[in-house]
Amino acid sequence: METIYSYSLKSLEALMEEMGEKKYRAKQIFTWLYRRRVLSFSDMTDIKQGLQQKLAERFVIDPLQVETKQVSSDGTTKFLFRLQDGSFVETVMMIYDFGKSVCISSQVGCNMGCTFCASGLLKKSRNLSSGEMVAQIMHIQRMLDESDDRISNVVIMGTGEPFDNYDNVMEFLATINDDLGIAIGARHLSVSTCGIVPKIIEFGKCGIQYNLAVSLHAPNDELRSELMPINRAYPLDQLMAALREYSSYSNRRITFEYILLKGKNDSPKHAKELANLIKGMNAYVNLIPYNKVDEHGYMQVDRDGAMKFYDALMKLNVRATLRKEHGSDIAAACGQLRAKRMKEGE
Repeated sequence: METIYSYSLKSLEALMEEMGEKKYRAKQIFTWLYRRRVLSFSDMTDIKQGLQQKLAERFVIDPLQVETKQVSSDGTTKFLFRLQDGSFVETVMMIYDFGKSVCISSQVGCNMGCTFCASGLLKKSRNLSSGEMVAQIMHIQRMLDESDDRISNVVIMGTGEPFDNYDNVMEFLATINDDLGIAIGARHLSVSTCGIVPKIIEFGKCGIQYNLAVSLHAPNDELRSELMPINRAYPLDQLMAALREYSSYSNRRITFEYILLKGKNDSPKHAKELANLIKGMNAYVNLIPYNKVDEHGYMQVDRDGAMKFYDALMKLNVRATLRKEHGSDIAAACGQLRAKRMKEGE
């Protein structure tokens, strides 16, 4: 059964009219779902019982069940959710100085085939609906409600390629950005792509101040094609041209995600190539510690090595950050928990 979370306010208004109801009912329902966070249509006390019943016959509210919850020593909390069809997805909440950031998944599995990534250990079986993405956020927000806290940032950087599920991702963003929804500001919402060029341009044209992060991980075509098969379809010249076009529409700063892999992409030569690649762009590089995935064989760069790469970028006038490692003691890399659960179920 479909989850009503799949409807943004605009879509819900259209649905009400299709059902022969007044348009304003959508705002009432939306308020109950996202401000009061009810889990039953019968709790919507200012909605007539007939409409409550019609909604209950057609929709569920929460389509997820918690299969596993892990809490790291640093406070990182990882959920493995079971979907209605028995599939599994992962969601991670990380704690920063600025607040609680939640990383959600957009697909069941991933077909992008990045050679270092745990998400691709199990291939894509389907896209998540926008409601299944919203439900990940709602589970964590209800958990935070217990301490009168709230989600401050959301990144679509978990399992799956968001731009391979573009329409559902955009509907999801509209829902959690809506003032009557969870009301997370557009500049606190980020989408991470491995580089699907046509969708980058479309995203830039949407006219909303969402953030874009690009999984780069290599500064030249030869290495990037080895690490990320998507580069064979959209090589770096096409990707960088698309990003410059995106910037002309959005005027937003781009984040380049760069996972440091020992002996693979962490040399001074790579730092210089990276600086030349993004020269002149409104962008910065987010250097990410590698969460080891046994099946892939890559090794993590130690703190000293990471700082050397960071310093090399800074000397080349590249703005960079070195991301704090989160949840290493609970296998917080996207896909690891799901892959483990699937193996156990074989």
